[in-house]
Amino acid sequence: MNTEMIAMEIIIHSGNSRSEAFQALKLAKEGKFEEALERLEISKEEALKAHGVQTNMIQEESRGNKAEINLLLIHAQDHLMTSMLAKDLIEEMIQLHQKVAVEKECV
Repeated sequence: MNTEMIAMEIIIHSGNSRSEAFQALKLAKEGKFEEALERLEISKEEALKAHGVQTNMIQEESRGNKAEINLLLIHAQDHLMTSMLAKDLIEEMIQLHQKVAVEKECV
């Protein structure tokens, strides 16, 4: 697979991960925690797919098969990192929404 196709695969899965994470946050704000957690799981699966593509590139490079570094690949790496960060932060935010909801029920 050429560098452009690898980059696009990372971008697609990263974008899917980010979108699912933000959808999960929206659902959590609405108190739909079960649905939010389902979306968050999909987000994690997509992030793993993107990370798997990245890992394969790293393994190939360690075997001496260097990838062509271009702006699209750099963009893909940025996209992956920001979507992973968003997913992690959103997961924490959902837990906070759940905690607040439980505390409201106790009052």
